[in-house]
Amino acid sequence: MSALQPCYHCGLPVPEGSTFQAVVLGESRAMCCPGCQVVAEAIVAGGLESYYRHRSETAANPEALPQVLSDELALYDRPDVQQQLVEQHGETQETALLIEGISCAACGWLIEHHLRKLPGVVRAQLNLSNHRLQVEWQGSQLPLSQLLAELRRIGYAAHPYQPDAAAERMHQENRRTMRQLGVAGLLWMQVMMASMATWPEFNLDLSHSFDVILRWTSLILTTPIVFYCCGPFFRGALRDLRTRHLTMDVSVSLAIGGAYLAGIWSTITGSGELYFDAVGMFALFLLAGRYLERRARERTAQVTAQLVNLLPASCLRLDAQGNSQRILLSELQIGDHVLVPPGAVIPADARIIDGHSSIDESLLTGEYLPQPRSRGQTVTGGTLNVESPLTLEIEALGEQTRLSAIVRLLERAQADKPRLAELADRVSQWFLVIVLLVAAVLGLVWWQIDSERAFWIVLALLVATCPCALSLATPTALTTATGSLHGLGLLVTRGHVLESLNHVDTLIVDKTGTLTEGRLVLRDVQPLGDLDQDRCLRLAAALENRSEHPIARAFGRSPLVAEAVRSEPGKGLEGCINGQTLRIGEAHFVAALSASPTPTMPEAPGQWLLLGDEQRPLAWLRLDDRLRDDARTLIDAARQRGWQVLLLSGDHSPMVESVARELGIPDARGGLTPDDKLSVLRELHQQGRHVLMLGDGVNDVPVLAGADISVAMGSATDLAKTSADAVLLSNRLDSLVDALEVARRTRRIIVENITWACLYNGLILPFAAIGWVTPGWAAVGMSASSLVVVINALRLSSLPGQPQRPAPQPLAAS
Repeated sequence: MSALQPCYHCGLPVPEGSTFQAVVLGESRAMCCPGCQVVAEAIVAGGLESYYRHRSETAANPEALPQVLSDELALYDRPDVQQQLVEQHGETQETALLIEGISCAACGWLIEHHLRKLPGVVRAQLNLSNHRLQVEWQGSQLPLSQLLAELRRIGYAAHPYQPDAAAERMHQENRRTMRQLGVAGLLWMQVMMASMATWPEFNLDLSHSFDVILRWTSLILTTPIVFYCCGPFFRGALRDLRTRHLTMDVSVSLAIGGAYLAGIWSTITGSGELYFDAVGMFALFLLAGRYLERRARERTAQVTAQLVNLLPASCLRLDAQGNSQRILLSELQIGDHVLVPPGAVIPADARIIDGHSSIDESLLTGEYLPQPRSRGQTVTGGTLNVESPLTLEIEALGEQTRLSAIVRLLERAQADKPRLAELADRVSQWFLVIVLLVAAVLGLVWWQIDSERAFWIVLALLVATCPCALSLATPTALTTATGSLHGLGLLVTRGHVLESLNHVDTLIVDKTGTLTEGRLVLRDVQPLGDLDQDRCLRLAAALENRSEHPIARAFGRSPLVAEAVRSEPGKGLEGCINGQTLRIGEAHFVAALSASPTPTMPEAPGQWLLLGDEQRPLAWLRLDDRLRDDARTLIDAARQRGWQVLLLSGDHSPMVESVARELGIPDARGGLTPDDKLSVLRELHQQGRHVLMLGDGVNDVPVLAGADISVAMGSATDLAKTSADAVLLSNRLDSLVDALEVARRTRRIIVENITWACLYNGLILPFAAIGWVTPGWAAVGMSASSLVVVINALRLSSLPGQPQRPAPQPLAAS
């Protein structure tokens, strides 16, 4: 019986009688199911057919993987490597794998189903939310490298999961805060019902025995809130008192602790009002605020971890005889010689000692075109070798690399606290000092006047001045407004954006992927001889179809087939079509084929390529990065508001000046590194300017983190989106213009909320001080004040005149 044919897309056997087919790389390929057929057709239609060219050998022969990949996977079978990645459970082993390429629940079913069929696999369970796969297997029957190879064969890249220590600790704290928040919310609702039942206003005929039961029930339910949910507040207050600092933890702990002790006294004596409902409410509101703050810090930790992940897991080290051996990146040392084949990531900062190629630095610099590099020049770790093999000498590792320098820039920018935040910290310190001094003085005064009432009056003062309404005034308005902005396609990820937008007077924009779409488009074909435009285009496309260079994507498909195509890094391509030798690329390189004079390059802006054969140059072809349709709308709106506009780009090409002229941007600077961009930002801050940054690349990350407001494009890298204060999901620049009106309305609501909160505290304070307000009524008043703030903020959920736009589509996984 003959073996079943493997599916060209996923590698699984194609059932007998299956009719599912898809045309890939010019041939009809067998598919195992309609799902694989649809996915394959979508990949081809999307211009990503080169994916199959890279893995065609593997797909055609699923029993074999490329030698480079097999060598890298074999490293995971080494005992010293497995000691950090694998846990031993008797005869079985267990590890966590991070899976790339998962798009839906069907992927999870395929992975689990395929692995469970392998000999020795005891358990395979995938978490679709974080793409982590827990695998338990018998190492004697199945090496870890074979397990990873099986996942590769069905189309998924798997890596042992190694969490960053800081990010993992932050994740644990986040989960603990969520549990505390859930417990506080659940128990507070029960305590509220029990406490309200004891109020004479609600139950005039409540029996004494039932009143005692409700009081003790409230005490029992409140105790976990105080000792479990509010534990961080008490520990923080104790720490701050030891270091002689007054923070919100001190005020919160006094209010919660005082209300809890008063409730215990009321429960034991059977007289007075209960304050357990106030304790639960305080805990719920404050824990919610701490949770949002922790999530922001968690995103920061993720940025640093993702930057480090740009480096490869292994590399090819050369010995004295020139033989290569694959080693882990951690084993690399300064001075080592490494071989980097085309398509591989450069493992560390190094100097080229042999070879000539083009380096894709788009992740670090934002330039979408690979840059030519030759012997003696330096290359940066984390960049991609595009065309030819390179031999490198390692010059920097670890903290000395450029990638680590970007991480340090990011951390430094994130550590810089805005002046408004520093002012708010000082004001809150003085507020707490005044409240505590007033409470102490009132306690002494009332102890002399009426010692029995002194404690209750001080408690009422602390409860009344607990800044719940003040703390809700800004975040509730911002939260409501962010919902409206999401309908415009702008996702706000940090709460200060809408408030700070009103103070912006400077706009910094990146070029590639921000003002432009970040991809080259063929704009013009100018024949130089007898051939028409269509024939020249078909010849050029036939040559470019054999290249993986980003320029090749602009030419589309050609019915002609080029043979013996070779690449000259930094110059162009040479190949043979129907016996005719042609070149395309840099003008001098192409003209040299026919020994003809180099024709004059047209003056139109863009990337000009020359096409020629052995007789003469044939045509000029112009490529250009298309400007976004609404880029002018954004720049015009900024100028109308009197903003200073700067274009800062990592691109060295004349396109920077061209885009600036077209949009009327007076200050445009190209060829900037992340350090240069951050220096410009600091100069602007020293001038007292409030900066809005709009970018999309890793090179923009430090500036995004340091700007007063940072916005990343929806098509940006994950690192840029994680570092930004807002993300343009719709990629529509005019959404920022709409956001300015939303910011104006939001600021007015925030001012109204703060005014009301201050007015309430100012009015309630003297009444509580003279004993006219009991702690119970203070809690009711504080709750009412908070409710007024929330209701006022909800008016932002429907903004008059808000333009209606279609909801943005979800972002595809990067």
